[in-house]
Amino acid sequence: MINFPIFIKLQDQHCLVVGGGVVATRKIKQLLIAGAKVFVVAPNIEPALEKLKESGDIRYFQQAYTEKCLEGKQLVIAATNDKQLNNQIAKRAKSQNILVNVVDDYDAGTFIMPSIINRNPVVIAISTSGIAPVLTKLLSIRIETLIPSNYGKLASLISRFRDSAKEKYPSTKDRRRFWESILDGPIAEMFYAGQEEKTLKLLEAQLGNESSHLDSKGEVYLVGGGPGDPELLTFRALRLMQQADVVLYDRLVAPKILEFVRKDAKRIYVGKERDRHALPQAEINQMLVDLAKQGRRVLRLKGGDPFMFGRGGEEIDLLYENNIPFQIVPGITAASGCASYAGIPLTHRNYAQSCLFVTGHLKDGSMNLNWQTLVQPQQTLAVYMGTHSLDILSRQLIKHGMKKSMPAAIIQQGTTGDQNVYLSTIERLPEVPKENNVKPPSMIIIGEVVSLHEKLAWYQPNSKSI
Repeated sequence: MINFPIFIKLQDQHCLVVGGGVVATRKIKQLLIAGAKVFVVAPNIEPALEKLKESGDIRYFQQAYTEKCLEGKQLVIAATNDKQLNNQIAKRAKSQNILVNVVDDYDAGTFIMPSIINRNPVVIAISTSGIAPVLTKLLSIRIETLIPSNYGKLASLISRFRDSAKEKYPSTKDRRRFWESILDGPIAEMFYAGQEEKTLKLLEAQLGNESSHLDSKGEVYLVGGGPGDPELLTFRALRLMQQADVVLYDRLVAPKILEFVRKDAKRIYVGKERDRHALPQAEINQMLVDLAKQGRRVLRLKGGDPFMFGRGGEEIDLLYENNIPFQIVPGITAASGCASYAGIPLTHRNYAQSCLFVTGHLKDGSMNLNWQTLVQPQQTLAVYMGTHSLDILSRQLIKHGMKKSMPAAIIQQGTTGDQNVYLSTIERLPEVPKENNVKPPSMIIIGEVVSLHEKLAWYQPNSKSI
C-alpha cells in the first residue's frame, strides 16, 4: 500500500486554495461539499468562482501568494500553473505541519485528492496514488453504476435502528446476517423504489415481535431492457438484473442484454411471436405470482419499455391483486432508440411537432386504428409490430389523405450491430419486406422527419432506398 486511506473532518475548517483556474475550481467545489471554509488566493479567478464569491461560499483575495496566506489554515491546495510556486507553497506548508496537496505532482504534497463517489453519509474514495488518474476516473464511473443514488439515505435510515438490532441480536455474527438480509433484500429495494414509509414500518416489524411476512414472499422486477444495445440499460435495470433469482424474458430481449443477468439465475423463455406464443399471457402472469410466493426475486425482462405495448399493465394487475411487492423500471422504448440510432428525430421544429405511437397488431389480430387521427400535418407516426400489416397500413393512410410520397422507414434490429434501415415512401412501404426479407423486430417510422436520415445517420449507416 503506497498511501494509507483516511477520511478527514473538514466541516468549518479553514482551507486555502492557491489558484483560480479550472483545476482549482474542481478542488474548491469538493472542499465546499465537505463543509470547509474555503479561502482562495489568485490574481484572477474563473467565472464559476466569481459566482461562489458573490454568493459568499468562498472568500477570495485577489493577490499573489505570500507565506502569510498560510496563517490559520488546516489544509492547503496548490493549484497554480507555476510548478516552482506550487513547490514553494508545499515546502512551507510541510514545515508548518499543514496538510498540502499539489495538483499534478504526487511527490510534492503530503496527500492526494481521490476520485469521490458521494452517497452521503456513504463516501467512496478511489485512488491510483497519482500514477493513473484516467484509470481512477474509469473505476469511479463503473462503481457509480452499481450504487443506487439514495444508498446514503438508506444508511441514515438503518442507523436509527442500530440499538434495536443490537438488543435483538447480541451476537455480532447474527447482527451482521440480519443487516445483510435487509440491505440485499426486498426491504432495501422497497426503499430504493421510494416507499420510505413502508420501509420504516417493515424495519420496525423485523426488529419487533410482529411478523413482516417478508421471509416467505419474494418480489417482481418489471424491467425494460431497451431496444437492443446493452449500453442503453439504466443503472437500476443493471442492478436488479444482478439480484434476480429467476428471469422471465421475451423474444425481443437481445441476447447481449441477457448476458447481464446474474449467471446463476434461472432463465425461463416466455417469448411471443405473431400467432405463436411460448406461453399464453395468463400463464405468464400467474407464473410471476407463483414464483414470488416461493420467495424468489423475479425479473420480468422485456424488450423496450414494459408499458409501451409490452403488456406490463396486465402483468402487474395480478401482482397487485395477490399483494406481491413489485417495482417497474422503464426502458428506452423501440421508437425512441431505433429512430435515434437511425438518425431520424421523432420531432423536429421544421418537420413535425407531434408524434403518435401506435401498434400494428391488436389483441384480436386486426389493425383497426383511428386513421383520420393518424393523418395529420407535421406529425410523425411510430408503428410497433406492424411489419405484417403494411398493406393495410399503407392503403388506409393514403385513403384518409396521406400523400403517396410521404417518407417512411423500416428499422430492423435497431441499435444493434445488425441494424438495417430501409427507406421508402408510404406507397412503396409494403414492398420493402418482400424485397429485403425484413423480419421482426422492426420499427416503422412515417413522416417528413424520415428525410433527415441520410443527413443525420451516425450509427453504422446501412440503408436502402426502395
